[in-house]
Amino acid sequence: RVLAHTQVRKIKLRQKVANLMEIQINGGDAAAKVDFARGLFEQEVDVAKVFGEGEVLDICAATRGHGFAGVVSRWGVTRLPRKTHRGLRKVACIGAWHPARVKTTVARAGQQGYHHRTEINKRVLRVGKKGDPMSGSTESDLTEKGITPVGGFPHYGQVNEDFLMIKGCVAGSRKRAVTLRKSVVPVTKRSHLEPLNVKFIDTSSKYGHGRFQTLEEKRKFLGPMASKTY
Repeated sequence: RVLAHTQVRKIKLRQKVANLMEIQINGGDAAAKVDFARGLFEQEVDVAKVFGEGEVLDICAATRGHGFAGVVSRWGVTRLPRKTHRGLRKVACIGAWHPARVKTTVARAGQQGYHHRTEINKRVLRVGKKGDPMSGSTESDLTEKGITPVGGFPHYGQVNEDFLMIKGCVAGSRKRAVTLRKSVVPVTKRSHLEPLNVKFIDTSSKYGHGRFQTLEEKRKFLGPMASKTY
């Protein structure tokens, strides 16, 4: 196994210490694994060397935390009637006299969110390179634009490094580290086996109504603005 760490200096985070992870090496005999690991010492591994467009991967991450939550929001149990004594967002009876213990299947209040979850078979739609001015363009949309929307991603900012565009949602809050791995479960869905056909990537502002795809388009349409003329 090898120890790999992230490069936290590449993005603006409060975090100073890199995330460390132990990765298992497969294939070949022990000597070949050692030689392969030595060849990677102090080397930067680009994401394009590991994953490709159209590939399917798994995402391991910690979900968004919501702190201590009650049974209604945590498990979705029905509220008690309005006139209930001592609160109504509760479970009325948590079990019988005997067996003299509470079953694990009974809804209880406690920690909600910040749980480790693994989501399988997420398809990679695009592998972007750092500094590519056409990373947000497609065959159907030939506009020269990057992947970062106008005004930046909310609560993140600009994407200045290599990136992956994945279909679907990803667990966790913004700027939280996630683990990507090769798919373990065999892929059988037809949508995962068909060739990719990304026609349009929306790069309009995510803070408002999103009218313009690029800053140049916005300046051309609005003209010189009073707040920008000195």
